[in-house]
Amino acid sequence: MTELPQADVVAVKKPAMVLGGNFDYQDFFENGAMALHLVSADGLILHANKAELDLLGYPAEDYVGHHIDEFYPDRDVITDILSRLSRGEKIARYPARLRARDGSIKHVELTSSSHFRDGKLVHTRCFTVDVTDLERKRTELRQQDHAYHQILDGLPVAIYTTDQYGIITYYNRAAADLAGREPQVGKDKWCVTFKLFTTDGKELPHDECPMAVALKENRPVRNQQAIAQRPDGSFFPFMPYPTPLRDEQGDLVGAVNMLLDLTDRQRAEETRQHLSAIVESSFDAIVSKDLNTIIKSWNRGAEKLFGYTASEAIGRSVTMLIPDDHPDEEPRILERIRRGERVDTYETIRRRKDGSLVPVSLTISPVRNATGQIVGASKIARDITSARENEQRIRMLMREVNHRVKNQYSVILSMIRETNKRSETPKQFESQVRERIMALSRSQDLLVSADWQGATISELLAAQAQPFPRGEMIEMSGPSFVLGPNAVQYLGIAFHELATNSAKYGVLSGDDGQISVTWNISGSGASRLFRLTWAETDGPQVTTIGQGGFGTVVLKRVAPEAVGGRGNLEYGSHGIRWNLEAPLAGVDRSAANQD
Repeated sequence: MTELPQADVVAVKKPAMVLGGNFDYQDFFENGAMALHLVSADGLILHANKAELDLLGYPAEDYVGHHIDEFYPDRDVITDILSRLSRGEKIARYPARLRARDGSIKHVELTSSSHFRDGKLVHTRCFTVDVTDLERKRTELRQQDHAYHQILDGLPVAIYTTDQYGIITYYNRAAADLAGREPQVGKDKWCVTFKLFTTDGKELPHDECPMAVALKENRPVRNQQAIAQRPDGSFFPFMPYPTPLRDEQGDLVGAVNMLLDLTDRQRAEETRQHLSAIVESSFDAIVSKDLNTIIKSWNRGAEKLFGYTASEAIGRSVTMLIPDDHPDEEPRILERIRRGERVDTYETIRRRKDGSLVPVSLTISPVRNATGQIVGASKIARDITSARENEQRIRMLMREVNHRVKNQYSVILSMIRETNKRSETPKQFESQVRERIMALSRSQDLLVSADWQGATISELLAAQAQPFPRGEMIEMSGPSFVLGPNAVQYLGIAFHELATNSAKYGVLSGDDGQISVTWNISGSGASRLFRLTWAETDGPQVTTIGQGGFGTVVLKRVAPEAVGGRGNLEYGSHGIRWNLEAPLAGVDRSAANQD
């Protein structure tokens, strides 16, 4: 390691008065935690301290004396840096990428200044801070956020979210189409709509809308219809479903709102009023009855929904549609109709001709004769089976996403705990946890791309071996089937530990030997067994065999127990052999339900 140029030693003498005592500047820069390198006016690396070399993995002879642009994959970046420094500019936290010796890319931030003598650039001094992990986490969060938004963007229902203060943080395409405008994320508050009105036509301020109430009172708001105006002047009625979002501690962090467009329902209601509540062409079931419950009219929508033809239904009591466990429902409705009241939309159950039950949404209005006397009622019945299924699907999807995320947290926490027990230094702990979390991330990428249905062993092996040199030479053989999500996660960790060990001590560390992974299924019925073997042969001579490390725990206990099986790890002088035996139901997606 070369000594610091004398000019740099002189440059830091003044701070010694503050530090006090005898301060070894050479040792400070050589052995300090901050990565440092010096570059000549021509771009040649004059000096690099140990932290700089450790960061990139180069020995001094492969780094010092080389041109700096050899280590920057982005030539325009290093050109800009050198140009600024040659003009005497100082650079602070400049984002860049550096190529490490193993071919990986390090994301860094550079802080640099120039040293001039007699007006000529002598060299530049540059401090390097590794922000690779931070950049990786940012990328992972962006990917997760993108996947979440893809799900919501594909839904045909208008959905948007806000933070705890009501500021809109996201909206899907259906919400923008319904509102007739593009909401401004981070600026618009409470609603995606242009203007709001109550059902009786009064203007409704945005800070009094159902979403605002849900956030201010920290509760869901239901059954509050409203009318929105688009920027083009058109109106549409809708039903909002604002629901608060809370974190694991129960604290309010925002809200999600689903808007159901009620335009069609209102149009049917207006048509019914203008045409005596009977629209033969309506897709809804529209029925009229007298005050004695006798059916007077029956449209094609009613035929389709309830199964009775008009000739079968007209003249009979409407109570033939009411289930036995709702005996008081019709008398209550007729009582309100006689008082001239309109029965607003409500959900209930009705019975079809074949005896099956169907959930319906009913709207009932009085029917008057020419003198204004109430003579009966008109009833609109709409099948809400699909609407309920859609709402249930959304709830199930949200629960599934939440469940998977919590499972992932549990695995990571267990990994951190076990790694901490066996790490000798904080640096070793950080490195191993980072590598293992990335291995878990690769397994999750496979699951996400397959909608959490699973992945094949070949796909999982290829993903876990990809970061390692010669990882592509692993031979694989066995029947094709899909591993369940649980097996993907834990076998992925096992494969990572095997590949890591091989890259350090075994076949993947050199040019000799081979790795074969084989698996098979035996038995029949519920007793079918899955067996897998990872075998390394003809590799480098193994002089030391570690026992009780994290990898050993994963291979012997954690991964086998996770799939209900057992594992056996054998050490040889030229490699290792890992055998896994488990019930097929513990690994095969189609053999058993996975968490």
